[in-house]
Amino acid sequence: MGRHRDQTVEGVDPHLNVHVHEAAPGTAGPHRPVILLHGFASSTKLNWEDAGWITALTQAGRRVVTVDLPGHGGSPAPEEMDAYSPSRIRADLLQLILNAHVRPLKDDDDSTGVDLIGYSLGARLAWEFGATQPELVRRIVLGGPGAHDPLADFDLPAAQRYLADGSEIADPSTAELLRMAQLVPGNDVFALLTMIEAIKTEPFVPSEAVPRMPVLLVAGERDEMARTAPELAKLAPRAELLWLPARTHANAITSRAFKTAAIDFLAS
Repeated sequence: MGRHRDQTVEGVDPHLNVHVHEAAPGTAGPHRPVILLHGFASSTKLNWEDAGWITALTQAGRRVVTVDLPGHGGSPAPEEMDAYSPSRIRADLLQLILNAHVRPLKDDDDSTGVDLIGYSLGARLAWEFGATQPELVRRIVLGGPGAHDPLADFDLPAAQRYLADGSEIADPSTAELLRMAQLVPGNDVFALLTMIEAIKTEPFVPSEAVPRMPVLLVAGERDEMARTAPELAKLAPRAELLWLPARTHANAITSRAFKTAAIDFLAS
């Protein structure tokens, strides 16, 4: 893979927008790639590039692979609901890893396997991917994680009425998620609603598939969406939990302490 080269996932539709960022010259870190999975209604640019993650990781000697989820960032927004389901996204991710010729884990070879960093919805996807692909994933960092997916309770009919005629949304969580989705220029709100519909068909039940590799959970102390992070930490046998003072779900991603903890954890 070359520096910043776009990749597409072969054999699946939609193609995902993927960028590869090589480790900075003269740096030394584990040779396996780090895959970054952003949150709902966000993108690689917002979650990882603008917040300084790509620079921090490449300066730490890491090769970084970023993925825009379907309907987000530079990825297409297909009409069919199946393209947005968590299981389909995990299949796309597996295909991407196989295309990159990642080899199964070997304890004495740090070029084997991958590390994952996921934020919010990306944390849910990383948890499930690690649990189902233990031979490929070495370590996982989950940012803003929770044992319950807030998208599961999203009031789709109310959101659709609001978009149609401005009707007030009674559920504050639904109203806030829709506000976030509309806040980002270029977001296809109808594609994002399709993703929510798909996610509702595949509820997040973290106890059904638990990652056995080391997991670092990181959340802001004021992050309402991550109040159940300790429940996830109890499920995973090799989990650590880090709270970021005064941080919320919106701004934990920019924390220097978060980046430093993640880089140190993944270097172990």
